[in-house]
Amino acid sequence: MDRSAGRAGFSFPREDEVPEPWRLPAPIEQREYLADGEIRRWRGPAREVLSPLCLRGGGGPRPPRLGSYPLLTESESLAALEAAARAHDGGRGAWATMPVEERIRHAAGFAARMRAARGEVVRLLMWEVGKSLADSEAEFDRTVAYIENTIDALKDLDRRSSRFVIEEGVIGQIRRAPLGLALCMGPYNYPLNETYTTLLPALIMGNSVLVKPPKLGVLLHRPLLEALRDSFPPGVVQTLYGDGAQVVGPLMESGRLDLLAFIGSSRVADILRRQHPRPHRLRCVLGLEAKNPAIVLPDADLDLTARECLLGTLSFNGQRCTALKILFVHRRLLQAFLERFRAGLAGLHRGMPWEPEVALTPLADPGRIEYLARLVADAAAHGATIVNAGGGEVGGTFMEPAVLSPVTPAMRVYHEEQFGPLVPIVPFDELSEPLAYVAASPYGQQISLFGRDPRALAELIDPLVNQLCRVNLNSQCQRGPDSFPFTGRKDSAEGTLSVADALRVFSIRTLVAAKETEENRRIVSAIVRERHSRFLSTDFIF
Repeated sequence: MDRSAGRAGFSFPREDEVPEPWRLPAPIEQREYLADGEIRRWRGPAREVLSPLCLRGGGGPRPPRLGSYPLLTESESLAALEAAARAHDGGRGAWATMPVEERIRHAAGFAARMRAARGEVVRLLMWEVGKSLADSEAEFDRTVAYIENTIDALKDLDRRSSRFVIEEGVIGQIRRAPLGLALCMGPYNYPLNETYTTLLPALIMGNSVLVKPPKLGVLLHRPLLEALRDSFPPGVVQTLYGDGAQVVGPLMESGRLDLLAFIGSSRVADILRRQHPRPHRLRCVLGLEAKNPAIVLPDADLDLTARECLLGTLSFNGQRCTALKILFVHRRLLQAFLERFRAGLAGLHRGMPWEPEVALTPLADPGRIEYLARLVADAAAHGATIVNAGGGEVGGTFMEPAVLSPVTPAMRVYHEEQFGPLVPIVPFDELSEPLAYVAASPYGQQISLFGRDPRALAELIDPLVNQLCRVNLNSQCQRGPDSFPFTGRKDSAEGTLSVADALRVFSIRTLVAAKETEENRRIVSAIVRERHSRFLSTDFIF
């Protein structure tokens, strides 16, 4: 069915129907990349970028061309690695040894420069990944706030480290030091936020960083290249563009990377890790898949539960690792829950990202639709029904959400992370059923519990916190607030991210120690008093 104007209320516009502030930008033929403190010009091949936001024309809805970006090669990738290594200089580099207060000034300068690019980045977020205007603005603002909060957290961390400890006749000062050379790779669903929530903590802790944008959401990083160049010393941050096999594989195979921050699939993460010849040298910070369940207990507030499950399953079309990916609903409530869920779904506005109160937009990755259609077909073949009108219908890059019930273990969607607008609903009679699912699942990020009986919820909380890393009571799964730890068990994550945790994960505790003799007291006092060392110091950051 051609959904350019479908019964669900979605239609692709003509180009002249797009509001002026959000019109399709002139094609961005990016040939720039940041290397060794310079914006360099690429004269080789480039990859074309098409928008998921189709425009209606004579031949029906078509994805418009946004521009192109460089397809760098192994040569440029290894040159960037060399520049990063020179900047770090085995821990002797200016950035690695720079006082924390000065590194903070560089990061604050970048945040100020970043704000000036808000309008352009927000527009590209919409056109490149189909994110709504409100969510695109929130992603940008949250990223700037994350940088500012990271600065404040580092000040607190450094203040606590600015004193000496004397234990068992030994004087010591314990601080955090950079790990060395880091590679940061973010995902396409949060191409700005989850790139910079690893890049900036890695940088501010003194590492030299190579950053590769995700496969979708590449051009939106271009407005920030000059800000990165001007805010940090040469070689401290480099940008890489191109196929992972060409530009990332050689970096891993070199064995010179000390840290990998990657948010994406476990399949790719495993490939990257195996390419590194020194696995014990490489610290990995990984955000991977999740199949977050919800359990709807017999006494749940159905209005609240349906509302939170609707948001949890379909915000940004379900393209979030923290989305609710499977709903276990007590059979006693199933029909009443479905009625409310369907009513809420019918009331969601389908449209383009700039439309007021839009909730469902075209999908960021057009290739995902074929995979989702296979999951729907498999579920139907094994007895599930699409319980919402038009569910699963596709037109161009838009897919109407499909609510599937009853879902059973015989179906792929019961096990696989759909990462899209499919809502599998599993009726259950005994709590042992969803609990067995959680225990057997290879994923362990979050869960949502819906109910009102404190005793019943408490009996679930105690075992579930030993299986997952966040239990949400009567609310959808989510990452924020950014001060809370964000991690997962099993195959869902490695390492913990939050404003404070990221500073620790991108650094290592190190110390200077000396036996408490008169001579050592004199030496340490002289070093501190005369400010001979940037590490061994009692300077206090206000």
